[in-house]
Amino acid sequence: MSQRVPVVRGIDHVGVTVPDIESATAFFRDALGADVLYDTRRREEGPRTGRPVERRLGLPEGASQVAVRMLALPHGPGLELFEYRSSGQREPVVPSDLGWQHLAVYVDDIDEALAGVEEAGGARVGDPGPLPGAEAGERNRMVYTRTPWGSTLELITYPDTQPYEEHTPRRRWRP
Repeated sequence: MSQRVPVVRGIDHVGVTVPDIESATAFFRDALGADVLYDTRRREEGPRTGRPVERRLGLPEGASQVAVRMLALPHGPGLELFEYRSSGQREPVVPSDLGWQHLAVYVDDIDEALAGVEEAGGARVGDPGPLPGAEAGERNRMVYTRTPWGSTLELITYPDTQPYEEHTPRRRWRP
């Protein structure tokens, strides 16, 4: 049985859920030299809630996405910070726990890579869709999937210029 293997270019970013996005930004800036690239969701916009968000991201019912920010490390993948509110929110994992918040890998072909994930025993959370706001572009897309043990793996591609690039000389890592 042959298995489809996608072309993975490298780690695009690592998602980290934090209790307060401003405090976490200060920590990563001070500890690791991270720079803020852009906010995908600002707190003042109000939270993202409802069934479409829950389905796309695999969130429990009633969870809300309060803020999302992309940081750039001096060398290497980005750090995407998430601030959520949920009545069922658990304490952060410790090293002996399995999984990560999500790991994103840059791929050339989302559909081919998604087929490979499913063939290997993973599952899609939703369907591939366009990247929003500061990441938008005609061919810029993403899809969340789950590994066989339940961790979230994002497949992402952004071959087109992103709107944030007009406002800052700093760039996120690109293969």
